[in-house]
Amino acid sequence: MQTPHGHLTYCSNIHPGEQWENHFQALRDNLPYIKSKLSPNEPFALGLRLANDASIELSEPEKLTEFKEWLTANDIYVFTMNGFPYGGFHATRVKDNVHTPDWTTDNRTEYTKRLFRILAQLLPANIEGGVSTSPLSYRYWWQTEEEKQQAIKTATENILNVVEELIALRQATGKTMHLDIEPEPDGILENGQEFIEWYADYFLPKGIAHLQESHNFTPEEAKETLLTHIQLCYDVCHFAVSYEEPQVIVDQLKELGIRVGKIQISSAIKMTLNDQRAEKLAAIRSFDEPVYLHQVVAKTEEGTFQKFPDLAEALQADASTHNEWRIHFHVPLFIDSYGLLDSTQTEIVKTLAVHKATPFTQHLEVETYTWGVLPTAMQKPIGESIVREMEWVKEQLK
Repeated sequence: MQTPHGHLTYCSNIHPGEQWENHFQALRDNLPYIKSKLSPNEPFALGLRLANDASIELSEPEKLTEFKEWLTANDIYVFTMNGFPYGGFHATRVKDNVHTPDWTTDNRTEYTKRLFRILAQLLPANIEGGVSTSPLSYRYWWQTEEEKQQAIKTATENILNVVEELIALRQATGKTMHLDIEPEPDGILENGQEFIEWYADYFLPKGIAHLQESHNFTPEEAKETLLTHIQLCYDVCHFAVSYEEPQVIVDQLKELGIRVGKIQISSAIKMTLNDQRAEKLAAIRSFDEPVYLHQVVAKTEEGTFQKFPDLAEALQADASTHNEWRIHFHVPLFIDSYGLLDSTQTEIVKTLAVHKATPFTQHLEVETYTWGVLPTAMQKPIGESIVREMEWVKEQLK
């Protein structure tokens, strides 16, 4: 939906369905109720997540036409898509497979291009479109620095392949779309600083040279094309887990001219360990579940950081010198504490305050997808939960 601070939606990765018909049914079951509560008299936005299989099926003209007609009939529009998870995302072990296939593969490249072709058909006129994606690869898959650098090289070349697709789609449709790269703990680009360094020091020089050769662009034309079509997805949960300050990151991006395609509004778990240490460590165990990765970044008494690839590893470690844990677990936005545990809700408030003061994107997307794996006492009906999330965000944007 349109707000004074950009288009606001929620990501449909909360709804199951790796096949299109199953996902479409989940949308039909939930969206009319959600819209009636949040935007009864104005168009409502959907952040669409399509698994690879669903994207192939929805590419069929008759299915895409059917979906477009349903969107129109229900006064719903799509401006952003989530292209991070490629395959199964519910009722299966996801963990590091959320990065599979990564940006070193043709499968990731072709999937992403397919999403943009679909988005070009769904996107309303005069609105930019975006597709968020993984941070190149999962860093623990690469054993040496040489292997990691080769993965970055291949991934960057594949992303430039997508830039070519976006240039062609813009020429054919008049619509501007961008790939929004989403740093995540333990990704090759795991935080804002690493994204900025890759973008400014590696991607831009390589991309400018590529577009000068392929399109005979001037360096200035090539740079503007890259800045337009490759942007940052600012996932608040991920940046909070990395202890990054939104104002610092936004200022660095602005100085370099790098744009933010989307803010994913999400919350992590925060646990201070300066009191009731044993009780809190016991409480966090209920969040150690087998589906998603829950990376942990611990802040020590000396102000240094210790990283763990998943919550289970952190629970086995010696936490005696840790002052605080931040855990990658997309908990509900509207809850600031869970008994002995807290959330990083304050980071959402801080990020949205920065955005309200100096807007840095037009795309806002609520992304809480872990309802099904939350402790039982926290689980509520999906429709009601999404409405409550969105209402909380709307209140912050006032």
